[in-house]
Amino acid sequence: METLMVDRVHSSLRLFMNRNAVFLCERLCAQFPAETNLQLLATCYLHNNQPYAAYHILKGKKLSESRYLFAISCFRMHLLREAEETLCPVNEPNIEVPNGATGHYLLGLIYRYTGRVAAAAEQFTQALTLDPLLWAAYEELCILGVAEDANECFSEATALRLQQEHTSTSNLEKSNFVNENRVLSSNVSASLVDISPKQIKQLHANNTAEIPGYPHVRATALHVQNSIPSNVGQFDSPSPTVTQTSGIVPPPLFRNLHAYQNMTSGDAPAKPKVAVNQPLRRKYLDEARLKKVTGRLFNQSSDSVPRRSARLSRDTPINSNSNISQFGGNGTDHSSGSRYEAVDEMWTDNIAAPSSSVSIVEGRCFEQDKAERILSQESKLATGIRELLGLLRTLGEGYRLSCLFKCQEALEVYRKLPEPQFNTGWVLCQVGKAYFELVDYLEADHFFELAHRLSPCTLEGMDIYSTVLYHLNEEMRLSYLAQELISVDRLSPQAWCAVGNCFSLRKDHETALKNFQRAVQLDSRVAYSHTLCGHEFSALEDYENSVKFYRCALQVDERHYNAWYGLGVVYLRQEKFEFAEHHFRRAFQINPRSSVLMCYLGMALHALQRNEDALEMMDKAIFSDKKNPLPKYQKALILVGLQDYPEALDELERLREIAPHESSMYALMGKIYKQLNILDKAVFCFGIALDLKPPAADLAIIKSAMEKVHLPDELMDDDDL
Repeated sequence: METLMVDRVHSSLRLFMNRNAVFLCERLCAQFPAETNLQLLATCYLHNNQPYAAYHILKGKKLSESRYLFAISCFRMHLLREAEETLCPVNEPNIEVPNGATGHYLLGLIYRYTGRVAAAAEQFTQALTLDPLLWAAYEELCILGVAEDANECFSEATALRLQQEHTSTSNLEKSNFVNENRVLSSNVSASLVDISPKQIKQLHANNTAEIPGYPHVRATALHVQNSIPSNVGQFDSPSPTVTQTSGIVPPPLFRNLHAYQNMTSGDAPAKPKVAVNQPLRRKYLDEARLKKVTGRLFNQSSDSVPRRSARLSRDTPINSNSNISQFGGNGTDHSSGSRYEAVDEMWTDNIAAPSSSVSIVEGRCFEQDKAERILSQESKLATGIRELLGLLRTLGEGYRLSCLFKCQEALEVYRKLPEPQFNTGWVLCQVGKAYFELVDYLEADHFFELAHRLSPCTLEGMDIYSTVLYHLNEEMRLSYLAQELISVDRLSPQAWCAVGNCFSLRKDHETALKNFQRAVQLDSRVAYSHTLCGHEFSALEDYENSVKFYRCALQVDERHYNAWYGLGVVYLRQEKFEFAEHHFRRAFQINPRSSVLMCYLGMALHALQRNEDALEMMDKAIFSDKKNPLPKYQKALILVGLQDYPEALDELERLREIAPHESSMYALMGKIYKQLNILDKAVFCFGIALDLKPPAADLAIIKSAMEKVHLPDELMDDDDL
């Protein structure tokens, strides 16, 4: 009953019948409350999204598998400290982490979410050492920014090690298989030895049947069904049974069949006898050869199982004289009343001598074929391992470079992938993210759209895609994407991030904030959801809550530079310039190739009156991304503050080439021309700025500056530009 119930539980889990598995396993544990059955019940609970139930039944259990399942339950319930104590008990420092590589991976996640980055990296590295194909561990190392080069992690040495491990595992399985077969063969031999002559006669009576058309010839079963297990046929070739050797001496062998026929009576019935006996003779000859081959295949020596004829000679002594007289003038068998009822296996012994050379040759050919097959399998295995590691090397190196924000190099690596691998949702999303970090929103939109079209149910990366559409002001497409994601999975944080971005684009920050908070509620371990909440609070000028959510994002992922940037912006608006400079610098250390971060760091340095450092940072930002207008404008502002008006005008002229519709640029040019006392150009620039419909906050300032353009500078307010 227990075995049947366990089998049905596993079958239900395989078929995703989780509720059925839970019900059956609860009955199993009620009837057989063993800890292994409790482990199976906990597995059912975890599959059915009931970690609290698994937590309850496994609390206090000491077996390795129980500890691992209990830690999984704690992790899903956010009981990280209890999960850590289960995997690494404080009072047992030398105890091993359960489940090997996966146990170390789980412990690494716990360390990561509790802010112990170095310990987390150590656990992920240990997991990858135990299982080089555990991609999730390498992915986490990349996120932490401490992953080694993929060429080192998935190297040829790793391929050789995997091949050796697979070969040793295969050899172990083969040895276990052979040992089981030896035990089975010995049991079969013992069962045959225990057959008495009386049982032989009974089996003979039960297993013989007349051959249609030949009433004097009987066919016997090739297996003793009542004494041999049903699975013996898998390992031993069929051979004449004991019923075929009962009391009959085989006819003498003659190379000339006619000579043998002359020894018999020569009657008409002899012809069909020979016709029937000839295929039987060939059949038993082939079986004898096959039996020798199978004996060598399963390491069964001929001495381990006595020959059946020898056993029968001990059980039923044969009188040669009486047996000879049994073949009378007409060749009838006086003891049984039928001719050639069975053929003794000694017949095959007599044939073995002239065919021994053939058997040896066949055995050698079989061994040679077996060796060639093994070599072919090992070659295919080695090729497969190298191909898999080659694929992981490319994917791993591209992902590592992306996490280090070396996006251009990552794109070059991804382009090396074969077309079937490149045109997958995961790879296309990674390419889209790389272009997003390069602030190339058009290319990012292209690859994200391809990924979504190719795999519409893939949600990973769709939150970044919605931000791309937000920056491109694609309100209609963003709304359509949000509806699609909600229809796919209403419980995914990515879907609610897309909805929030849709409302944020419409300047409905309160509704956007509710959707972002919903995303955080669904999965608090997604750092980007916390950051988007911080952005909305910042837009609502609720800086206290904004700082709170940014810090929550950093607790989830310390390298989430967007949160460091958000904190810097908050402190910059609050005129806490030193704090702003610190947070911008931390973001810049994580992503040293972002022109936006360089620009904001330069703004903080300028606010701290470190103008030389600020100009240097602005030059780096301009060089990093020549299409970004923000660093050019900020550099012009710094030059205006240094009263270097000609250089500032030159920079603004270069800015006008890439952003000709920026009202703030023309307003600044008008201020510079007024300072240079070129009033007509100043009025002209202020007019263009007003025509470009600036924001409401800037509109009043530009009008005031335009009205006071003819007034001396000492009569102008400090707030005017």
